[in-house]
Amino acid sequence: MGIIGSILAGTSFSFMGFGAYFFPLVIIFAGMIFILNKFNFKEKRVVLATLLIFISFLIFLDGVIPTSYSLFDRIKNSISLSKVGKGGGIIGSFFGFFFYKLFGSIGTYIVLSFVIIVNLLIITNKNINELIDKITIPIKKFFNRTSKPNITTPTPVDNIKEDINVIEYNKSLDKTSLKEMRVKDEKANIHNEIKMNISKRTDTYVAPSLSLLKSPIINQDTSDKRVILNNARIIEETMRNFGIDAKIIEINVGPTITCYELQPSPGVKLSRIVSLSDNIALSLASSDIRIEAPIPGKSAVGIEVPNKLKTNVLLKEIILSKEYQEIGSNLPLALGKDVYGNVVVSTIDKMPHLLIAGATGSGKSVCINTIITSIIYKSSPEDVKLLLIDPKVVELSIYNGIPHLLIPVVTDPKKAASALSWAVDEMEKRYKLFAENSVRDVNAYNTKMKNKEEQLPKIVVIIDELADLMMVAAQEIEDYICRLAQMARAAGIHLIVATQRPSVDVITGTIKANIPSRISFAVSSQVDSRTILDMSGAEKLLGNGDMLFFPSYYSKPVRVQGAYISDEEVEAIVKSISVKDDSQYDMNIIEKLENPKDVLFDGGDELLPEAISLVVEEGQASISLLQRRLKIGYARAARIIDEMEERGIVGGYEGSKPRKVLITPEELESLSRSDNSEYK
Repeated sequence: MGIIGSILAGTSFSFMGFGAYFFPLVIIFAGMIFILNKFNFKEKRVVLATLLIFISFLIFLDGVIPTSYSLFDRIKNSISLSKVGKGGGIIGSFFGFFFYKLFGSIGTYIVLSFVIIVNLLIITNKNINELIDKITIPIKKFFNRTSKPNITTPTPVDNIKEDINVIEYNKSLDKTSLKEMRVKDEKANIHNEIKMNISKRTDTYVAPSLSLLKSPIINQDTSDKRVILNNARIIEETMRNFGIDAKIIEINVGPTITCYELQPSPGVKLSRIVSLSDNIALSLASSDIRIEAPIPGKSAVGIEVPNKLKTNVLLKEIILSKEYQEIGSNLPLALGKDVYGNVVVSTIDKMPHLLIAGATGSGKSVCINTIITSIIYKSSPEDVKLLLIDPKVVELSIYNGIPHLLIPVVTDPKKAASALSWAVDEMEKRYKLFAENSVRDVNAYNTKMKNKEEQLPKIVVIIDELADLMMVAAQEIEDYICRLAQMARAAGIHLIVATQRPSVDVITGTIKANIPSRISFAVSSQVDSRTILDMSGAEKLLGNGDMLFFPSYYSKPVRVQGAYISDEEVEAIVKSISVKDDSQYDMNIIEKLENPKDVLFDGGDELLPEAISLVVEEGQASISLLQRRLKIGYARAARIIDEMEERGIVGGYEGSKPRKVLITPEELESLSRSDNSEYK
């Protein structure tokens, strides 16, 4: 050991007795505190608490010496004991003399135990209430688990780590499940045997290969449990700062947001919690948070906080899911995943029509692509037909050539009204057919028709930008949409209407009343959110596919991270199933679109055709012009001008200036020549 070692050992045992064996650990612990600065409070406080615990331990060891000894005798006796590694040494005897004289043996043990517990709480930054709860709560749960429901009582914020159930996103999607997904994919590519519920007529149509879709990549760093638990602590502290007693009972980590389930104490008004959304966002240093009060089916309030790292939800993951493959409908909607990481899949025939709205860049067009793709993967062209209307020209034109299309994608707003007019005519024809065969809907009709050639396909009409159509022929478009929304479900015709301008002049009250199922992406204001959903919330969405899904059979909207499909994937899918010739298209519909006279001339005032010819010939339109030339009153002339504006003949009101005429004499002559041919 050496001379110095012998001196240090002898001195240590003289002063600390048996405690000398533990003194190096105290020195190491104190050194780590200063070097690493591990704790979030002052180092001196921790070191002092450690020394007090060590001295208390020495006093415990000094209890082997009788209490009747004097101070000098105790010290002398302790030195003798320390030579054989016993007792508390000089330090233990000195302090022990006063403690044992004042409190006696039993009292000293009680006091020292209290001192040790208090200093341990100081070192670990805990409090006495937490320690009591830690001991009593498991005991209460054990005795009450059969007789009473499991009610979580509020506990201090510092106990979050032990009580909160943190459900992490993608926890179940481990390497094994990814491997199984790849095996499924390979089998689908080789055998084409994935259960897509396609019609038995698969000899004429084969669903696209799943290899055309990108596989999901799991990001293991999507959530930091320490950050999540710290956010829960901050939320509870913020609630307490405003006089609200509440506790986080569960945390659900989703692909885009984390939902903290807050259980308020009895008597707390939910409006008080909702009003604190900005304060909570400030405390969390987060962008806008959304509060769902209450969560349907739970006695809790959901506080949705954006994740620092977001996870993409790819369409392939949704299509391979059990929910999609077992949905039992040939009109599926593969939407994405909710805040709990569950796959969200619905059906159009259950809605039966859908209104989609959101600001530019919020993910609306990607959502439409996922809807079309999910139908392509599930249904054959004999079962489902698509009628796509795309006034923006560039969004849906990529689907030209797929066998599901009734006609090429309609890009001319003037022809869109004719396309909707055909849909109304088709609906009426089907109802006459149902009446003749004594059936109520298209499913019953197809079941009754044994000959597959006589069966009717379901038709999905998708309008990508309603605002552009409303600018051309607002009244006709609104009338056709409302008629289809009211009556077309049983006929197997369904509407999906999308717009990036959710204002009341585009999404009118009549349209909203007839299309109860909605999807809202991020919007710029609370007014737009109320226009779409009849409630606020969409203005707090994050964009990039973050949506509120509100079908007619839900009492509250569900927050969903929309599935993503890239343009390259869409192009590959379309290329794999495209038909090169135009024989697939319905020429009767194309002829109706090429002859829009029904929209321009049918109905309305009997002088409308003459008025149209007059304004086109004059090159301008005004109420006074019609009054003079047609010899009619002001009110009738104004109605005719309004009708011509709705049909896209003349432009809008420009003050004292005459209205612009939007069609040329050549176009009018072409329309007039087509009067003899009518679409039946």
